[in-house]
Amino acid sequence: MPGKDKIFKFRPIGVIHTSFKEKVGVPIQGFLAPEGRGAVEVYPEYEEGLKDIEGFSHIILVYCFHKSKGFDLLAKPFLDDVKRGVFSIRAPRRPNPIGITAVRFVRREKNILHVAGVDMLDGTPLLDIKPYVAEFDRFKDVKKGWTKNKLESPSRTHADERFGE
Repeated sequence: MPGKDKIFKFRPIGVIHTSFKEKVGVPIQGFLAPEGRGAVEVYPEYEEGLKDIEGFSHIILVYCFHKSKGFDLLAKPFLDDVKRGVFSIRAPRRPNPIGITAVRFVRREKNILHVAGVDMLDGTPLLDIKPYVAEFDRFKDVKKGWTKNKLESPSRTHADERFGE
């Protein structure tokens, strides 16, 4: 298969600072903890790329699950007790430990972006930032798969030990 053996190297463009020092207790999704504040430190050499970001209410953070070790192709997600395929859940233990979270953009101070709705550990390497554009990022008539009826009143909103190792 073309590209199957290609190796990609990513260099962080910054670091995400949050109050979450341990995996246990981190919100399982940022929208479930909208009060969770964080600071996205973009390294100075990338600060110019933040031009015009103040016009957006939300941004999408792309980051590395830097504390995640290994992966399981089947795992129990936080919203269920049934093992699901890793590509149908948002678990941090993945073949490529890449995470995404849409956060509320609060304000900018030079190369620091203050955000709300964080669900990542303190010190998380930032790979990219994209603006959240409702017309691009929101779809109508979506299927919710196994999560249907699980999001109205989730039984768990913060991580437990299941993704610890």
